[in-house]
Amino acid sequence: MLSERAEVQVRPGTEEDLQALTDLYNHYVRETAITFDTAIFAPEERRPWLLSHLEDGPYRLMVATGADTDTDTRKVLGYATSSPFRAKPAYATSVETSVYVAPDAGRRGVGTLLYKALFEALAGEDLHRAYAGIAQPNEASARLHERFGFRYVGTYREVGRKFGRYWDVAWYEKEL
Repeated sequence: MLSERAEVQVRPGTEEDLQALTDLYNHYVRETAITFDTAIFAPEERRPWLLSHLEDGPYRLMVATGADTDTDTRKVLGYATSSPFRAKPAYATSVETSVYVAPDAGRRGVGTLLYKALFEALAGEDLHRAYAGIAQPNEASARLHERFGFRYVGTYREVGRKFGRYWDVAWYEKEL
C-alpha cells in the first residue's frame, strides 16, 4: 500500500483536468446513488463548477493523480472539494466537502490523501464547520469522514429518488 500511495500526487485542480473530472463524476451519476444528479454532464457544463474552486479561499478542488502505465502519463484517480454549504451570507463560514475516487483506485488511500490535502489547504481560511452528506448505505465514506474528525449529526430519510427508489442521506459535521 505504501508504494502505491507514494506514487499518488495531490495538487489543486486545473482546467486541464476538466475532461477527466467530468468523466469520473459521470461514472457516479450513471452507476450510483452517491450523487443525486441523474443526467450526465458534458465538460463545458462542468466548467463553472471547476472555476468556482480556486487555488485559495474556502472553496477548493484537490486532484489526486497517479501513473498511467498504458500512456506513460498521469491520470486522475480522484478529487475532493469544499463548496458553499448554502447560498445565504450567514453560512459563509461553513463548507460542504465531498470526495470522489475512481472505481479502479479504491482501497489505495486516495480518499485519505485527498482529504488530508484539502483540510491542510483550508486550515488558514475563515471557516468554522465542514459538512458532508453521505447517501446510505456507504460505510467506506462514513469511515473516511470519521477518521478526519467528522461526527454523525442526523439523517434525512428518503430525501432523494434515483434508480426508482428513495435514498437516505446521513449528515456529518467537522469543526474547522
